[in-house]
Amino acid sequence: MLLTSTQHALLKSPFSSQSPSPSSFSPRFRMSSAGPALPPLPDNRIVVVGCGSVTLDFLAAVATYPKPDDKTRSTSSKVQGGGNAGNALTCASRLGLQPRLISKVADDSQGKGILEELEADGVDSSFIVVSEGGNSPFTYIIVDDETKTRTCIHTPGYPPMIPDDLTESKLLAAVDGARLVYFDGRLHDTALVIGEQATRRGIPILIDAERRREGLDDLLSLSSYAICSAKFPQSWTGAPSVTSALVSMLIKLPNLKFVVVTLGEDGCIMLERSNEKGLTEPVDVDELLVALKYKNDTKTTLPTCVASSEVKLHAKGIGTVGGRLLLGTAENIPPSELVDTTGAGDSFIGAILYGFNSIALCTNMPPEKMLPFASQVAGINCRALGARTGLPRRSDPRLTSFLV
Repeated sequence: MLLTSTQHALLKSPFSSQSPSPSSFSPRFRMSSAGPALPPLPDNRIVVVGCGSVTLDFLAAVATYPKPDDKTRSTSSKVQGGGNAGNALTCASRLGLQPRLISKVADDSQGKGILEELEADGVDSSFIVVSEGGNSPFTYIIVDDETKTRTCIHTPGYPPMIPDDLTESKLLAAVDGARLVYFDGRLHDTALVIGEQATRRGIPILIDAERRREGLDDLLSLSSYAICSAKFPQSWTGAPSVTSALVSMLIKLPNLKFVVVTLGEDGCIMLERSNEKGLTEPVDVDELLVALKYKNDTKTTLPTCVASSEVKLHAKGIGTVGGRLLLGTAENIPPSELVDTTGAGDSFIGAILYGFNSIALCTNMPPEKMLPFASQVAGINCRALGARTGLPRRSDPRLTSFLV
């Protein structure tokens, strides 16, 4: 890659010399044959509250996606729980947190199965509303073995959840003792009520901004952290590039402490806010990203992260914010091991929830460690059919180096 003189200068100055080396977080570090022991889970596990979708997923893998009016046979199939919030909190529970989920199902067989699976994974479902009659939400998912893509056909639950489904006492009990509240952008009316209660109690909010939805702007305005799909930042801001869109989001949303955009096999980009006081001259955020890409280790197949130091990040025609730009890579999964990307984003978020509230470290993971950890969890999950089948548990040896 050829760099401009400006980008060469960026390589010399904006990178923090104190940032941990990505290789120090590699899950394949050398250790004794017995391996390091994980610290025990505390008696009072950290509580995370989530509000959003739960579904039953009907998955079918096919050799190639069928053409109209074709008939085909599945190469494998599975029925299991799904939904963004359900998946993310299941991931967080397997890693060691104590999640509570606020959602709604019907009193049908599908709803019963959804609740039983959540409880079996340690997710508190006592705040999930069960309606009499109606139908629980479900999704048909077709996984193309050839292209490694998935197509989803979702049927919403009925009747839909409304704020009145939660009594005031139930709402207060749900957020009591919570360290973080998470929304997947759905059930926006109910989520807004919960978000306002969390804000009054000083509980930070993490929002999954997958795409523009009704009520999402109100939830974004309350949020301390945002994790976005690849297209959302530019769609929401109208900015010409992903990095300039992240700057725009921090300007438009003064409560945001950081925003992450996930880019699939291309990893992720994070913009972390800091105070502008005492920082040097503005640095063009697009040029800084190019410099980060140049610095990144392209030889390893494991997730890595490189970060700038704190600078004034400038986006042309948009403005300037103080902060750091971080570039994380995804795991380079061999084609023979890649099975299904369903729920990859949800598992990434579940790992971020854990990173905020790291039991093993008794402190929050620094972003340089949290991003590779989340990418590692997502990579592990892509090796099995469905959003939850491959979700790793805390004891998975591929996560050991992050947790000791």
